[in-house]
Amino acid sequence: MIVEIILGLLVFTEGYVIWNLTRKTELLETWVEDFTQRIQSAQNDLKEVDSQGYFEADDEVGSVFERIKEIINELDNLKGEELNAS
Repeated sequence: MIVEIILGLLVFTEGYVIWNLTRKTELLETWVEDFTQRIQSAQNDLKEVDSQGYFEADDEVGSVFERIKEIINELDNLKGEELNAS
């Protein structure tokens, strides 16, 4: 009788742990998808803002603009493909 109670509690605990981890994984996946969309939107906005190349041509503004583009490109590379491969 005690063995059945212990096994029942163990199954219940494992079920809760699995449910909780699944919920957290789904929240994290949603966050990653939203973050990826924001990065792509920011990248598209930067391309639209500088469609004429005025910001890149300016020395002072151009260096800051280039650094912002580099940061967004670095973030764009962190979409998760590398993480899934390992």
